[in-house]
Amino acid sequence: MSDAVSTDMHKYQQRQWDPDERPTMPGGPSFPKHSNPRRLAFFLLGTLVTLTGGLGNALVTVNLVNLQGSLGAFSAETNWLPAAYVMTNASMNLLLVKFRQQFGLRAFTEFFLVLYALVTFAHLFVNDLGSAIAVRAAHGMVGAALSTLGLYYTLQAFKKETRLKGIVISTGVSQLPQPIAYIFSTSLLQLAEWRGLYVFELGLTLVTLGGVLWLKLPPGDRFKAFRPTDFVTFALFAPGIALLSAALTFGRVLWWTEQPWVGVALAISIVLILAAIAVEHNRKNPLLQTRWISTWSIARMLLAMMLVRVVLSEQSVGAVGFMRLVGLNNDELTALFTVVLLATIAGIVVSAITINPAHLLGPQVVALLIMAVGAWIDSHATNVTRPAQMYVSQGMIAFGGTLFLGPLLVSLLGQVLANPANLISFSVLFGLTQNLGALIGSSLLGTFQVVREKFHSSVLADQLSALDPLVAARIAQGGAAYGRALTDPASRTRQGVSVLAQSATREANILAYNDVFLLIAGIATVMALLIFVRAVLGVLAARRAAQSGEPPAAPPAPLPRPTDSPVATPSGDRRAGERDNPEPATT
Repeated sequence: MSDAVSTDMHKYQQRQWDPDERPTMPGGPSFPKHSNPRRLAFFLLGTLVTLTGGLGNALVTVNLVNLQGSLGAFSAETNWLPAAYVMTNASMNLLLVKFRQQFGLRAFTEFFLVLYALVTFAHLFVNDLGSAIAVRAAHGMVGAALSTLGLYYTLQAFKKETRLKGIVISTGVSQLPQPIAYIFSTSLLQLAEWRGLYVFELGLTLVTLGGVLWLKLPPGDRFKAFRPTDFVTFALFAPGIALLSAALTFGRVLWWTEQPWVGVALAISIVLILAAIAVEHNRKNPLLQTRWISTWSIARMLLAMMLVRVVLSEQSVGAVGFMRLVGLNNDELTALFTVVLLATIAGIVVSAITINPAHLLGPQVVALLIMAVGAWIDSHATNVTRPAQMYVSQGMIAFGGTLFLGPLLVSLLGQVLANPANLISFSVLFGLTQNLGALIGSSLLGTFQVVREKFHSSVLADQLSALDPLVAARIAQGGAAYGRALTDPASRTRQGVSVLAQSATREANILAYNDVFLLIAGIATVMALLIFVRAVLGVLAARRAAQSGEPPAAPPAPLPRPTDSPVATPSGDRRAGERDNPEPATT
């Protein structure tokens, strides 16, 4: 390292920051001036960290069917694997933000990566479902840490005036693990069955750990952040989210009214979550800013983030479920998800180029309309539809999803940076909308598909009468296939009826999936309409304010200058510089 860089690093370790280099948020790194090669290294490592945070879970989720035999588990039992990930991931941000603020980024990074590597390594020697669930739970904790860490590394690659692009790119990269998993996970299974997935996951974790040890983030402010009541809130909130995740996962799999424990878990989760909110609402220095969350503007943005995850579930529940129905496996979906991957990357590039803090609603409307059109195209699927017929529609949904999330996140992050006391609330709610949103999307869409299949099955059954010559001919044709094996005409007729019933069930499922696609198109269209109306009302309000001579209310800047917005602690009662210890801590 050159003398100049050594001098700079020593300055940052001593917290002697220039005004433009101070951390933007409490618990975040500082932003020293880097050389171009160093910026490139930060960008590549940020991408690697982000992919590591999501790829392990994606590899398991897309191969649940293949893992049943390897782990000796039933189909319903393997659903505990993605559920365990969401259980820990959705609630960990309650503590992770303060962990970074109190113990520093280095301890935060190294502790969770080492923990994940050890758990994954231990699982290679145990071949049962319990250890696999433990690994997924550990990965949920690490995934929550790595998503933020990847964003911090990516932002180091951008100068202050282009840092918005870094936020958009990091958000888009987090959407890449699922299509990547579909592309090459089959090869890993062929190498060593389930161990192939975990060996790859372990190797990726070790490479990431080596990268973050080699290229460390610049240090940030540290101060005493934890308070005893924080753990009371976590003790209520975490099990509440875990029970809610379990109920949402297995309600569709085991059916909502068939298993009493699903309803009990759902009821207890609501009680625990409301208790945690009540504790936070009455605290002087809360973890969750309930009054900020309950404002209409924030609630609207969070609802939009939740609904867009539901729309994006069209790929995992709709398209993949449809392809499974017609008899296709992961290795036959490689080309489809290659298109999805390329469309996602294109969405990242377009979103990064076009991001404009003054115009964040327009790209959201366009993105939602693109997704609506893609889902509408899929709603015309038939029993001869194959991946080639879904290239355009699935590419549109992937492109639109990436184009939508960036501007929405920037608009929400701007309000966080205007008051860093809301940072923990933002981190928790963003994780909830992404994880629980996807879980709610798959659960609700899966339930809707089952209900519509029953409806279409009943309609088709009413139309299948043995007195109809076409139906009689179809039964005879189905029974003729068993002519050599069955000499009894009555047995052949029964087999013909069975074949016809299977065909009717398949067609009912196809019609149900078309209904799912139409529902998704409708949700995206309504969201686009509401955002468009909001944008129009904003323009009209600005014009009225201009005509009356009053300056319109300006939206909060997405990335305010550190000198204009001093960093505050999550409690909001002190600046980050006013630490509990007179001497600056080191990271």
